[in-house]
Amino acid sequence: MRVLDLAGGDGGDAIRLAARGHHVTVVDHATAMPAAAAERASAAGLTELITCVRADIAALPADLAAADFDVVLCHNLLHYVDDVPGTLATALAPLRPGGLVSVMAVNRHSAALKLAVRERDPAAAPASFETDRARTGMFDSTLTLHVADEIIAVLRGLGCQDVEHYGIRSFCDYIADDARTYDPAFYAELERLELAVTSRPPYMHTARLFQLTARKGPRP
Repeated sequence: MRVLDLAGGDGGDAIRLAARGHHVTVVDHATAMPAAAAERASAAGLTELITCVRADIAALPADLAAADFDVVLCHNLLHYVDDVPGTLATALAPLRPGGLVSVMAVNRHSAALKLAVRERDPAAAPASFETDRARTGMFDSTLTLHVADEIIAVLRGLGCQDVEHYGIRSFCDYIADDARTYDPAFYAELERLELAVTSRPPYMHTARLFQLTARKGPRP
């Protein structure tokens, strides 16, 4: 398949997909990221399957914007943008009708759990009930946190069909004992647990990230 990975960073998703034979175009506006993705592709022997482009997601090059990709990834992007509907409309434009879009973002419902359990600061947790903002050390920026239902409504408003909701990292982000996760047996059990609850309520609603997949509707 032809995959467009928006805000694809250093190519983590692209490497996995290319290793399975898919052609992936990674787009990121950060100067260092496309170069890092290209370096990883070269190290993995996947340069023929991975194309790296430095561009603003909101202003894709004309050849990409007009392309018919089979899959578009929009992972870990929405919490950095102000215009969510506009960003998702831009993401959907290069996707062929019936193609798959995957959206992943930080889940606002996870903020209080992260503070109280992972960071062991229950006194700070109630403040997260009243805001959709959070600070992150990555890029030294403020995130806007969303919940899955809000983004599902946007996708449907843009004509998407067959929307599915999954929870990502339902348990591992709340484990304070980092050293324990390096134990192979513990990690294997944790992985099995995570996979067992990706679409099981209520865990999909409290996971650190939500993932939505949907099919682009037919052309008008």
